[in-house]
Amino acid sequence: MSILGWIILGLLAGAIAKVLLPGRDPGGFIGTTLIGIAGAFIGGWISARWLDHPVSKHFYDGATWAAAIGGSLVLLIVYRILFGNSRD
Repeated sequence: MSILGWIILGLLAGAIAKVLLPGRDPGGFIGTTLIGIAGAFIGGWISARWLDHPVSKHFYDGATWAAAIGGSLVLLIVYRILFGNSRD
């Protein structure tokens, strides 16, 4: 999958992570989008490195989506813990 594919996957994974974890995000839409893109890359890397599941070359692979969404969720939770009170 190309870098553009990972960016699109990250945008969608960030949106799904936002649906799964509703609430106010310190970064708003832009921050959540960037977290989704970073989460897709990190989730794919973790999946290939430690879970012994290489990243698929196909955009529609379920494990690739699960890794991207999982990475986005983890980053969103960490982001909320670190910067959650900045919008109060």
